[in-house]
Formats: sequence, C-alpha cells, structure tokens
Amino acid sequence: MKQIGIVGCGWLGLPLGKHLAAAGYDVTGTVTSPEKTENLAQAGIHPLVLRFDPEPSAGLDSLLNSDVLIISIPPRAGQHGDDFHPAQIDALLRHLAGFSGKLIYISSTSVYPDSPEVITESNDVIPGHPLVRAETALQNSGHPATILRCGGLMGDDRVAGKYFIGKTVSNGATPVNFIHREDVIGLIRQVIEQGVWGEVFNVVAPQHPSRKEVYLQNAKDKGWEAPVFEEPARPLPFKLISGERIAERLTYSFLYPDPLYFP
Repeated sequence: MKQIGIVGCGWLGLPLGKHLAAAGYDVTGTVTSPEKTENLAQAGIHPLVLRFDPEPSAGLDSLLNSDVLIISIPPRAGQHGDDFHPAQIDALLRHLAGFSGKLIYISSTSVYPDSPEVITESNDVIPGHPLVRAETALQNSGHPATILRCGGLMGDDRVAGKYFIGKTVSNGATPVNFIHREDVIGLIRQVIEQGVWGEVFNVVAPQHPSRKEVYLQNAKDKGWEAPVFEEPARPLPFKLISGERIAERLTYSFLYPDPLYFP
C-alpha cells in the first residue's frame, strides 16, 4: 500500500486525504490543533498535530516513510510577511532527513504577472515572489518534485459570486482562471498514479468565462442580489492562464470544465 503524507489538511488537503484514503492509500495528514484531529480520523487519515512557525512544532517521523508528500500550506504572506512561507518550506526540507519519496507542492497562478497573451508554464514568473522562492527550494531539494500552480480554487462553500452580492464590480469583463476542488484532487491522484515527477503545471479549468458571466450565473442559481457592473475608465490588467499542458500530459478529462456551472 502506497503511503501518502499531506502537510496541511485544510480546505483542500482534508478532502484530498479522504479521497486518497478511500482509494486505498495509507494517508497521514497534519493539522494545526488537536481539535481538528477528529475530522481527519473520521476521513480515514492518520492525524499529526504540526505547525510551521516557521520551524515545525513537532517531529516529522510519521511523514518520513511517505512515498509521496503533498505540501498544501497557505502562504499567509499578508499576515506574516513575504519571507514567512519560504522559511516554512526551508524548515520542512531541513527536517526531511531520511525522506526518500516524491513531493507535490500546491502553488498558485499568482506567481505570473498580468499579461496580454495566454500564459503557459513557459512564461516568466514574478522574481522574488514567495511562492516562487518556495518552488525553487523544493525543486533544488534533491527530491523529485512536481509543482501545481492552481488558479482560483472553487467548490463546496467557495462560490465566486458570494463575495460580490450587491456590490459594484469594475473588472467584469476580465476572464476567470478558476478550478474546481474535485478536479484538483483528481489531477493530484493522476500525478501520483502516473508517476509524473519533476514537472510544473498550471491547474485551471479549460473554460474562461468573464467575471460578469460567472457572478451573474451564481446570483441566478442562488437567488442572490446581482452585482452592479461598471465600465472602467481604461482596460484593466488581467491574466488568462492555460491549463492545457497538465490535461494533455495526464490524459485527464475535467469533471467541471466550465466555471459557469461549478456545483
């Protein structure tokens, strides 16, 4: 039985661990407080209470036997500053002595600057971005590492239009780069099962409707007050991220290819 470790069993990591455990993997996952361990146990995940502040608050022994270690720690740069998350990753790597498995790191498409062209994995990233620094540390760690740069994570309680009920929106014409959580989970499982290591992938849904289309559809579906859309004085910067490479590399069919119809 393949052993999976998940550092960060939060909004993505917990359902990911539950999915992998149900598929027959032996999953260990970390949470930041004892109160959260029951949720992991109920999901079939062996819980480990562990914080990175930025040094780990406990030993990592139960993670060292993992065949694959998935790192899903939110950066919290605004709360702790730009250096905090790279320091967390550096601390994690220092404490992985004896680890001989593979790494998956959940990054973000925020590493790319705005661009008038479609952005692929070959585009330049923002120099010094905290996530880029973390990616680089993992890629240089000596462990085979695959980086997943996720777009806006949606699903369950995260509905894009919820955050703009009745508000005025000036960037309604810009395209979205969303991805449903179930597709992120499906893609991670395929990376593991197909053994795709040492790669960098953008993870976004194939369709890119405008923010206006998505927010209005959400308002219609949920019965919310629709936002008011105003024309900006000048065109606003935006990004349009291509996720074609990972779908082709893994021969993956998205469960939810169009953000207009995310459940």
